[in-house]
Amino acid sequence: QVQLVESGGGAVQAGGSMILSCTGSGRTFHSYRLAWFRQTPGKEREFVAGISFESEATYYTDTVKGRFTISRDNRQNTLWLQMNSLRPEDTAVYYCAADAAYCPDYECYKRPTYDYWGQGTQVTVSS
Repeated sequence: QVQLVESGGGAVQAGGSMILSCTGSGRTFHSYRLAWFRQTPGKEREFVAGISFESEATYYTDTVKGRFTISRDNRQNTLWLQMNSLRPEDTAVYYCAADAAYCPDYECYKRPTYDYWGQGTQVTVSS
């Protein structure tokens, strides 16, 4: 049982940076693997980045590798997505997600089958 709330979205010019935050409720934040997904109108929700329970492992979709960094602090019940070198194609609604199930690799992290989702925050990157 966890509720997730994203923040930090907004508008930025191409090449700029932005950081998104996701705060979870409860005292067992460490019991969830976490991820960021994004979605644009007319497209399916796509995986962006994932992070394991204790930050032992991180996963990224190819289009954001080297530009985005996912991190978490279980003591703060907070997940972040640091986004650098932003491109117009990064424009989307970004969602954080949490799931209690253990996942050993990229294959399960990327599937949008998480138990809990935030409400989403809009990121707009202009040329």
